[in-house]
Amino acid sequence: MKRVLSGAIIFVAVLAIFLTGNIYVVDLAICLISIRCIKELFDAFEKKDYHPIKWVAYLGAIFAAVTNLLPNELGNFLIKLLIPAVTVISFIYLILKSEKINIMDVLITIFGMLYIVLFLNVLTKITAMNNGNLLIWYVFIPAWITDVCALYTGKTIGKHHFTKISPNKTIEGCIGGTIGAILVTLLYTILFNQIVDYKINYIVIGIAAFVLSIIGQIGDLAASSIKRYVGEKDFSNLIPGHGGMLDRIDSIIFIAPFAYLLLTVLI
Repeated sequence: MKRVLSGAIIFVAVLAIFLTGNIYVVDLAICLISIRCIKELFDAFEKKDYHPIKWVAYLGAIFAAVTNLLPNELGNFLIKLLIPAVTVISFIYLILKSEKINIMDVLITIFGMLYIVLFLNVLTKITAMNNGNLLIWYVFIPAWITDVCALYTGKTIGKHHFTKISPNKTIEGCIGGTIGAILVTLLYTILFNQIVDYKINYIVIGIAAFVLSIIGQIGDLAASSIKRYVGEKDFSNLIPGHGGMLDRIDSIIFIAPFAYLLLTVLI
């Protein structure tokens, strides 16, 4: 029940944020979510006695948000400087504070920027596209429907476990999640084509949904591998029944850049 109620609240919040299509609202939301996810990720690594540089990553998340509000050419130019800038600043900090941090702390900091800030920042780019408030659901539908269908398919008929990284996941659950994602994405595309008078090919979008569903499941397992490494079940207990913010959006993080790539080709 906690999981269902929390999921419903999250769904309503996402609807409120993204259906408006307001770039300022979306950008602020993505920035805050990025900062929260960075905190959860770095807190997890601290349990293994690493010390990633949180303040650098937080500033990076804010910098990425600001670039989205600038003219396109300037914003795109500056976002390309994010990782080089974070790398240089992190190594300067390492040189000055070598008694407190080491090279692994710097590498984890850079990884956090790539994994969380840059990947999530793509959501703002999708929203900024023509009809972006509708296109953004090509990220959320494959992620959420895969998660729901995989959970219930796995519980109902799941027998074949396939990875120690996440022992509860089954082959049947993964297949059921992917099929569910394809079907719901196709239904959404029928509605989308009628609303905006687009002609998105259903075979192409079905293949895209298959690919995005698989990528989302890889994202889920990637997050599980980190949790397994640090010896934690969840990144935090922020969301009842779901764990932390990063637990909730681990598949969305992986799907976002690939969905953006597909949408720029299809639209």
